[in-house]
Amino acid sequence: MRAIRFSAIGGPEVLDLVEVETPRPQPGQILVRHEAVGINFIDTYQRSGLYPMKLPSGLGSEAAGVVEAVGEGVTRFKVGDIAAYAGTPGAYAEANAVSAARAVKVPSGIPARTAAAALLKGMTVEFLIRRLHRVVAGEPILIHAAAGGVGQIMVQWAKALGAEVIATVGSETKAARARELGADHVILYRDEDVAAAVRRITGGKGVPVAYDAVGKDTFEGTLKSLAKRGLFVSYGNASGPPPAVEGRQLMVNGSLFFTRPTMGDYQATTEELDASAGALFDMIDSGKVEIEIGQTFPLAEARKAHEALEGRATIGASLLIP
Repeated sequence: MRAIRFSAIGGPEVLDLVEVETPRPQPGQILVRHEAVGINFIDTYQRSGLYPMKLPSGLGSEAAGVVEAVGEGVTRFKVGDIAAYAGTPGAYAEANAVSAARAVKVPSGIPARTAAAALLKGMTVEFLIRRLHRVVAGEPILIHAAAGGVGQIMVQWAKALGAEVIATVGSETKAARARELGADHVILYRDEDVAAAVRRITGGKGVPVAYDAVGKDTFEGTLKSLAKRGLFVSYGNASGPPPAVEGRQLMVNGSLFFTRPTMGDYQATTEELDASAGALFDMIDSGKVEIEIGQTFPLAEARKAHEALEGRATIGASLLIP
């Protein structure tokens, strides 16, 4: 089968399309023949060395497709099921063997491409706004990168919960998209003082929670946008890693809380995984969350896909198609 591999850290040029042997599912595993592969910022962090991996390595952690074979002891799936997974390495390939306990069944009404575009991003949103901090009706929240894959889902889901959404984006085109999704206020973070805008919108109070996937470029603005005892949720590095947080910064800016969560800690069990995926699929099925697949790339063009993602030239979710 064809797969993307890299043997040195660096830019998109280190990604190579190679022929490898199709894996056989071991006990407890399923073999998923991919219909679509999700592209996420974490893939670029791993490729660049920001998140170190043992090399040589495959890349990608999210995909959906048909279960082609099942290993010994598997009862969650049968051959022919549509399955999706997020968090298992090696997704940039035509197929992958994954733990049955870490994959989910895709409901019949949801296309495999939608599942591949939504699962990792949508389950990230689920734990961020339902469990890490429970967003409630009438609550003002700040969402950075609101036109991106995670941001689009978060804006829609937060609006479905009744929140007042303050969104930041990097261009007028993305601002228009954020408004279409339901954002109540949109800030161009490259052109405006984010904290000043948030204070103006909230009558000087600030927001009780801010979700920041951008990192370095938005760190200071996020910190200054929070209300007293507010929660700074840093979950991405699109512009580079955020600076180190000093305890005194949190004190003098209003007894703030800072967290750097990972999805794995909120899906420690198969039951948590199923519940998170189920909540996401319910939101999609209800029409409250629509998944925009803004761009697709052939598997062979993984380099081009990474260039587009890192160049902030994408809107919504991006997919590789084997």
